[in-house]
Amino acid sequence: MTSILYKNLICISVILSFSSCEDILTENPGSYYEKSEFFTSEANAEMGIIGIYNVLPLLYGDNEMAFASSDDTYYVSGTNADNARRDISHYRLSTTNKYVESVWNETYKGLERSNYMIDGIESMKGFTENEKLQSLVAEAKFLRAFFSFNLVKYWGDVPYKISYTGNYDEAYQPRTSREEIYDQIVKDLEYAKDNLEWADASTTPERATQGAARALLMRVLLFRAGYSLQMDGNMTRPEDAIRTEYLKQIVAEWEAFMENGYHDFFEGSYEELFKTYSAGTLDTKESIFEVAFYTLDGKTGAKGYWGTYNGPSVEAPVIENTETDKFMGRANAMFRVIPEWRDFFEENDSRRDVMICTYKYIWDKEKYAHVKSSQERSRKNWYPGKWRREWMPLGYKDPNVTNVNYCNIRYADVVLMAAEAYNELGNTVEAWKLLNKVRNRAGATEINSSNYSEFYKAPKVYDLPFIDDGNEQGRFRTALYWERGFELAFELHRRFDLVRWGILGDALKLIGDNTYVNKSSEKAYLAGQNFVKGKHELFPIPLDEVQVNYMLENTNNPKY
Repeated sequence: MTSILYKNLICISVILSFSSCEDILTENPGSYYEKSEFFTSEANAEMGIIGIYNVLPLLYGDNEMAFASSDDTYYVSGTNADNARRDISHYRLSTTNKYVESVWNETYKGLERSNYMIDGIESMKGFTENEKLQSLVAEAKFLRAFFSFNLVKYWGDVPYKISYTGNYDEAYQPRTSREEIYDQIVKDLEYAKDNLEWADASTTPERATQGAARALLMRVLLFRAGYSLQMDGNMTRPEDAIRTEYLKQIVAEWEAFMENGYHDFFEGSYEELFKTYSAGTLDTKESIFEVAFYTLDGKTGAKGYWGTYNGPSVEAPVIENTETDKFMGRANAMFRVIPEWRDFFEENDSRRDVMICTYKYIWDKEKYAHVKSSQERSRKNWYPGKWRREWMPLGYKDPNVTNVNYCNIRYADVVLMAAEAYNELGNTVEAWKLLNKVRNRAGATEINSSNYSEFYKAPKVYDLPFIDDGNEQGRFRTALYWERGFELAFELHRRFDLVRWGILGDALKLIGDNTYVNKSSEKAYLAGQNFVKGKHELFPIPLDEVQVNYMLENTNNPKY
């Protein structure tokens, strides 16, 4: 099954189109119909829901790749200032960063579209008896929760509301406590999981399902139970009794996954899983929710950059315009891997050579073909390897653009989230079992306390002075630090895991002080030396928003 969401809709002029106004919360609908005329059929309502999904490629096509770097596994290549991805990755953020502004605007666009569709569909005649309309609202609420969670994760307390903006004055909102936003996110996801079906072989991960709602709820609750930067500049987390309730709910969601039984690891190898992503093949077992990309001509539609911006380098082919269907396109390879991670893996762990690619492709004019060129000795030029041009079908519409989906929620992540919750609740025996399920799929050795030091202590990996491993729970936390890196690197979660664990700055410094790419005078990885605790755990609210929205009282996030 190949990508279907945008293939089916790329040629449809969606009735609900939106245009932005001065403030992001004033996004008004400009459509062929008035609102009262639009919300008259299930077909129109469904097209409106697709209008919400259409925001996701605007975020995940490029910008949010930079938002997730630098963590302790990868960074953006090049150290010159650019007011965009490099400044984000190297922790030189300003309030005018164009990527930050773009993600802020598009996230609120998604929120506002969700509010509009929820209000409109719930007002339709017969809504309370119509299961189809209720399932569409469930999708909209899943997406509203998705956008809302990103707002909290990136900016903390933000202007927020769940009603559609009907006039200019309503656009200006003060900050809302993240706890209030979390309450609404949980409420939306509870509705979504009650009104969406579980995935099966006939569904697509490009649209929300009950599993997606439950998995996102698990992720939200882990973040809510973890550390976050408050407006007073302190990193805090909830008191133990409250954290325990969140963790118990995560376990309950995991038990629902086990009871349903559909989602599981991909039936092939770890490498084959990622080859399916690059090939555009959909798998609903392990892939729980994906952002869909498809462009008909390389210039319009949902253009993707997965495998070009964050894959191994591929030189542009020097060919005739009529031959684009016979060759790989270009891969600009804007990201680099911390090379030491290759040694952190166990030798027989199949994830190692998927995570890290040590070659690139150059164009050989004599052979009139791309030729693989080893970069084994050039450790500053090792690439994220989970998405690769060579794994995609030959041919391209634009040399820089791909149709590769981004999988935001994967079953392996769900297993590790459940393991984390069990450990924090004191059931470390069950936590080890789940962690080893992930390792077993990769062909790695099962681990417990008896062989823990062999795999999670120096010299195999770096010792972690910022995690106390003096007891069983601490040893598992150390194991999870490494295993979430081995399993989920570059999938846009790790930086934010390090934030919620309260160790982002410590992890960046540890890598920065030890990595080969910083041994020369021209350091490539600047995150460790530039990170400011009590500041960079959050992004700045864009300056334009602070200046326009008087309800923010000219106050940005701490230290910006």
